[in-house]
Amino acid sequence: AAELGTDMRIGANLAFRQVNQKGGIYRRDVKLLTYDDGFEPARAVANTRKLIGEDKVFALFGYVGTATTNAAMPLALEARVPLIAPVSGADSLRNPINRLIFNLRASYADEVEKMVEHLASTGVRKISVFYESDDFGTAGLDAVRRALALRKLDIASQGAVVRNTTNVATAVQSILPADPTAIILVSAYKSCAEFVRQSKKAGYTGLFYHISLVGSGALAEELGKDSAGLVISQIVPFPWSGTLPIVREYQAEMKENSGGQLSYSSLEGFIAGKVIVEALRRAGKDLTREKFVAAMESLENYDVGGYSVSFSRSNHSGSRFVDLTIIRKDGRFMR
Repeated sequence: AAELGTDMRIGANLAFRQVNQKGGIYRRDVKLLTYDDGFEPARAVANTRKLIGEDKVFALFGYVGTATTNAAMPLALEARVPLIAPVSGADSLRNPINRLIFNLRASYADEVEKMVEHLASTGVRKISVFYESDDFGTAGLDAVRRALALRKLDIASQGAVVRNTTNVATAVQSILPADPTAIILVSAYKSCAEFVRQSKKAGYTGLFYHISLVGSGALAEELGKDSAGLVISQIVPFPWSGTLPIVREYQAEMKENSGGQLSYSSLEGFIAGKVIVEALRRAGKDLTREKFVAAMESLENYDVGGYSVSFSRSNHSGSRFVDLTIIRKDGRFMR
């Protein structure tokens, strides 16, 4: 899952660099401290203790993964530290609404509903699920189950992989005998890539659909030619298009100050960084966490360069935007 965290950080730092170069916000620079949790909940907890207790951070930002964010969340809430833009679509971070947690990305339920709606509209009824055996995977599994139930359908078959491993043989053996037309994958890119490879080797010729948290670019690179035809849901606009002002701004910043490859994750980080900057401005010179939370809640229908984010006291899910993309034979993405 490393690509998600590193790219999220790149995008956010571009947004913070913009404002810092102009003198900061009321003469304060925005500084992003980053620690690696290895996608492991216990390390996420240890890092959070350090960020809150030693570094005295103002807010927590961009935690990658459901299990890691869920593990860190009690520490944030106990210390009354806002938790902004976690890279997770889990219901546990959305319901019930917590005043300190702000989600900028669509939920897993939103992503899965888009997938299932698309599949059902083309007559597909046999859908299976490959998932990571942790909070992330089970949240995705539940989302698929609910989306299918709305259409009076059941999951055709399912199989799990232990987090941070690629031991997928048992999952392949559990899923393929049901002969599903499509398989929805809810896991990190290494295990997803291995599952796709082994499934194709076993003769599977059906469709693969992936939740955005898989890490689109890393998955395409890992699979090479085997990635052609894979469908991935995305929760921010297409990074390679110049249609929206926010995407053009992001592309220019990446070219001038990063030199890295464009990606969905770095665009997500850039948008999240811009939202935080606006909330800090609105919070005023005498900054407190309470004023920052109130400022975040004031961002109703906030236009981030053609991309809308909306928060209020009764809504802490800033966006439900979901797009479906497909990987071409040359490894590039197509809408």
